[in-house]
Amino acid sequence: MSGDDATPEAAEADLRPLRTDLRPVVEAVRDADAAAFVAVGDRFDDDLRYLTRFSGPDRPSALVVVPDEPADRAVLCAPALFREQTEREFVASARVSTAELTDDDAEPTDDASAGFHDGVVREVRTEDLGDHAGERAAAVLGDLVSAENGDRTVLTPASVPHDAAVYLERAGNDLASTDAVAAARARKTPAEVDRLRRVQRAAVAGMARAESVLAESEVVEAVDGGPESSRPPPLRWEGEPLTTERLRREVNRVLAARGVRDAGNTVIGAGPSAADLHYVGNDPVRPGETVLLDVSPRGPDGYYGDVTRTFVVDGDGGWERRAYVAVEAAREAALDEVEPGVPAKTVHGEAAAELAAYGFDPNGDEGEAGFTHGTGHGVGVSLHEGPSLSGAGELRPGHVVTVEPGVYDPDVGGVRLEDLVLVTDEGYEILAAYPFGIVPQARE
Repeated sequence: MSGDDATPEAAEADLRPLRTDLRPVVEAVRDADAAAFVAVGDRFDDDLRYLTRFSGPDRPSALVVVPDEPADRAVLCAPALFREQTEREFVASARVSTAELTDDDAEPTDDASAGFHDGVVREVRTEDLGDHAGERAAAVLGDLVSAENGDRTVLTPASVPHDAAVYLERAGNDLASTDAVAAARARKTPAEVDRLRRVQRAAVAGMARAESVLAESEVVEAVDGGPESSRPPPLRWEGEPLTTERLRREVNRVLAARGVRDAGNTVIGAGPSAADLHYVGNDPVRPGETVLLDVSPRGPDGYYGDVTRTFVVDGDGGWERRAYVAVEAAREAALDEVEPGVPAKTVHGEAAAELAAYGFDPNGDEGEAGFTHGTGHGVGVSLHEGPSLSGAGELRPGHVVTVEPGVYDPDVGGVRLEDLVLVTDEGYEILAAYPFGIVPQARE
């Protein structure tokens, strides 16, 4: 796959500038015959971080986007102590550099919008710091938008905070929800794919460490009549019993060395806990039982990776082998459907049909035996975002989705195989491929 053989250092050097095109937001405002768009949130609000590329702090900021003449405008109301950072991340990073100018652009111009990559003029305001971010957004609207008939329609994401909405409405604005941001986030730019590919490389490096630890582990002979004698004793690694927590620490150590954060998303289950989709507890790792590892780190620019593999040390070829073969076949069936124009839910349907052909329930509820979740979801600045492979709509170039069929039995364990896939003009690309095999191998 393209770029998979590059070193981490080379990948970092080759990263393209990370910018957000605000034109889809401007177009949504115009199409709705609205006055403006407003988003309010802090560093943990993924919509606001995507729109502004501003990475802090945990105090709310507000973005106001206004279609205007001669140039569309975007104003970010931010805390004064962070003005320099805001100017750098929101304004300066969106400016067109001299190196990016073509010969046609070389002539001087008085058009302020020409200095920004998407033609939307950006500015930062830090006045009225005692006011709520919603009040500050309302003040910007009062400054930039003339009221007609006493009311203004303002578009917001569906997740706009309630208190911000109250301030905006008190100022005479009628709020209407828009999915323009979600739609824009779903289709990744080349710069966003750069980030996703980089963090996914780190994720598979963490997976390689975990698989190697499992391959190096030793099976301990059972002692008759001992505690939990119905199950074999835990594997031993470096002289100590191997647990899911020890595996998790090894994975997270590799992630940190690669410059990404585990973000609490290194999910590892063993035996029955492998059927728990989000297990982060501490269980013994035993021979003959499934070990499910789901590694989803977050990179420095906020983008996530996501990879899952399942292993069994010293298995007997029973339920876990049949489940693995079924899930591997379901993964291939799902990938065969991934191309532009295909309804997203078709991918899920093919995976579910393949699992059913192997005798597994394709519509199991959580906590029951069978396939208990969707085949995949979008990944970006949120670990779970659009599009859903179980939802409406068609796949488009630029969509980045997981493909992750799985089957589970709460009394036995679980098997899931997951890759991160970019939809391309011709089909798909797996971002940072990783080998398959139920028997762990030394990968480092």
